[in-house]
Amino acid sequence: MLEECAVLVLFAFPAMADVSADRARALEHMVTQDCGSCHGLTLKGGLGRPLTREALANADPEGLTLIILDGIPGTAMPPWRPLLTEDEALWIANYLKGKD
Repeated sequence: MLEECAVLVLFAFPAMADVSADRARALEHMVTQDCGSCHGLTLKGGLGRPLTREALANADPEGLTLIILDGIPGTAMPPWRPLLTEDEALWIANYLKGKD
């Protein structure tokens, strides 16, 4: 029973990325400046879709991570894989899911 509960807890919460506090501040700045250049400085939309908590309510962090890393072909969303690790992209996804 205890093992079953532990498994449920693991799947109930999105994976947290292992990112240092300094890197987290740099990633937050990147979201504001780089992501904000297309998604709006308040992330409420622009050339790109809104990245508000409400707009991402049904998106899972792992799916967002893949979009961040690989972009969306045929759109203005570029792949960030050359500049970000998977942990950093997951951190951004979780950051966006918790952002107003």
